[in-house]
Amino acid sequence: MSQRKRYSKQFKLDAVSMVRDQGYSAAQAARNLDLNANMLRRWINESEGDEETVFRGNGKLTAEQAEIRKLREEVRVLKMEKAILKKATVFFAKEMP
Repeated sequence: MSQRKRYSKQFKLDAVSMVRDQGYSAAQAARNLDLNANMLRRWINESEGDEETVFRGNGKLTAEQAEIRKLREEVRVLKMEKAILKKATVFFAKEMP
């Protein structure tokens, strides 16, 4: 089984530039670069975003994604605390005569 190829951000931007700026078709550029045409088309679609967030790589979150992750963790903690308080309320209600 062969290793999965990894391409640098600059390589991807250059490949997209061939299609957008130099007039190559996606299939033509993919053949020249020894790529799958679908992969190149995906890179073209991804490159339409903000320059800083394009081709971030694995594990590199955008500011929005990091905030969402932080808020989800906070919600998880708050739900756990709420559950503990409910159990404590039930416990102390049983203790009262």
